[in-house]
Amino acid sequence: MLMSDDQGWGDVGFNGNERIITPHLDEMAASGIRFDRFYAAAPLCSPTRGSCLTGRYPFRFGILAAHTGGMRVGEKTIPELLKKKDYRTAFFGKWHIGWVKADEVSPRGFYSPPSHHGYDQYFATTSAVPTWDPTMTPKGWKSWGGNEGEPWKGGFPYVQNGEEVKENLAGDDSRVIMDRVIPFIESNKDQPFLATVWFHTPHEPVVAGEKYKAMYPDAGTARQNYYGCITAMDEQIGRLRAKLRELGIEKRTIVFFCSDNGPSDGAAKKGVASSGGFHGHKHMMYEGGLLVPACAEWPGVIPPGSSTDARCSTVDYLPTIAGICVGDSAIKKSLPIDGVDLMPLMTGENDELERDLFFGYRRLVQGIDGKAIISGNWKLLQEAKKGGKIRLYDLSKDPYEENDLASSSPERVSVMSQKLAEIEASCQRSRDGADYRY
Repeated sequence: MLMSDDQGWGDVGFNGNERIITPHLDEMAASGIRFDRFYAAAPLCSPTRGSCLTGRYPFRFGILAAHTGGMRVGEKTIPELLKKKDYRTAFFGKWHIGWVKADEVSPRGFYSPPSHHGYDQYFATTSAVPTWDPTMTPKGWKSWGGNEGEPWKGGFPYVQNGEEVKENLAGDDSRVIMDRVIPFIESNKDQPFLATVWFHTPHEPVVAGEKYKAMYPDAGTARQNYYGCITAMDEQIGRLRAKLRELGIEKRTIVFFCSDNGPSDGAAKKGVASSGGFHGHKHMMYEGGLLVPACAEWPGVIPPGSSTDARCSTVDYLPTIAGICVGDSAIKKSLPIDGVDLMPLMTGENDELERDLFFGYRRLVQGIDGKAIISGNWKLLQEAKKGGKIRLYDLSKDPYEENDLASSSPERVSVMSQKLAEIEASCQRSRDGADYRY
C-alpha cells in the first residue's frame, strides 16, 4: 500500500502531466489499472490515512482533521485482519494518526503508534518531515517545525519499533524510507506480507536533491523542488517494483498507489502543484481537494492497460484487500464498513459501482465544517470554511464544478441533504461508542 502526501491529481505523468518525470508510476499504471476518479475520504491527511486502514469514513472513527486525535485501538485495521492469516505486517513512513513517541507531549492527539494497530514492525514519523535531509530544517524555511539549519522539530523524527533512529537519515526521504522497506520484503519473500509505505513527498517542507533539481533546468526553484522530490519518490517506487521482480514474487503481490488528498493550498495557488483542472485543492470539499492520482498493479490478475472512471475511494482498500487475502467473512463481524470490494472492477468483471460516497473535514473551533456526498452523478457539498455555502453539481456534465445548481434545484438539494444527514448521524453514533465493546 503506497501513498504520497499532498500530491495532486495532475501531479503525475499517467494523468497527463508532461513536465513531472514519473516513469515508474506511469509504467505501474500502464501495467495494471489507472483509477481516473479515485477519492480520498477527506481533503487532508490524517482522516484519509485512517480511512485507508479501516474501510470507514473519518467521521465514523473520529479523526476529523490533522492533529486532532489518534487511531482508537477499537478500530479493526487491514494489518489486524491479515495477521489472522499469518501475514507479516510492517509500516514505513508518515503515520499521522497518532504519536509514535511514547513520551511525546502535545495539546492535540495522543500516543497511538502502528504497533497498536496490527503492525509487527514500523519505521515511522508522527507527521511531516522535510523531503530532503528529514532530520534538518531546510535552508530558507520560515514556518513551523524549526529554524533554518537546526534539527527538525528538535531532534530525530523517525522511530523504529519504539526506538529513535539516528542512522541512515540523510538525503532523499523517500530513499530513507525504501531502505527499510526492501529488507522487510526480502526477509518475507517466502511468506505472505503487508507493507504499508506512506511517503512524505511532496508535503512541505518540499526539498529536492541537486540531482533531481537538475532534471528540471527550465523550472523555477519552487518547481525544481516540487517536481524533483516527486521524481525521487518515483525512483524509489521503481526500486520496489524491480525488487519484487528480482525476488520472483510480483505475480503474487498486489501494489496499490494513491495520494492522501489534493495538492497543498500554497503550491496549488502558486501554480506549482496541479489538481488536473479540477476545482479546489487540499482543505476544500471540491473535486480538486478530494480527487487523487491512483493506480494498482497485479501481473496476471489485473489486465494491463486497464482504466476506470468509476468513483472509488480510500475506504475501499480494506474490503478489497480483505477479499483478496482472507475472504469476505473476515469483515462481516467487524465494525460497519463503508467501502466496497474493488476486485470485480479491477479484473473487468464489472465496469461501474453504485453507492453513495461521503466526505468530511471538521474543525469547529475554527468554524470549519466541510461535508460532501456523491450520489449517482450528483454531488452536494458544504464548503469547508466558516459560513460555508451549500453547493450542488452534476458531475456527469460539470466535472470541474463550474455551475452551481443549488438555487435552481431545491428539490435535489433537499433529497441530497437528507442522505447526507443520515450518513452523518450514522457516523456520529459510531464515533460516540456504538461500534465499540465496553
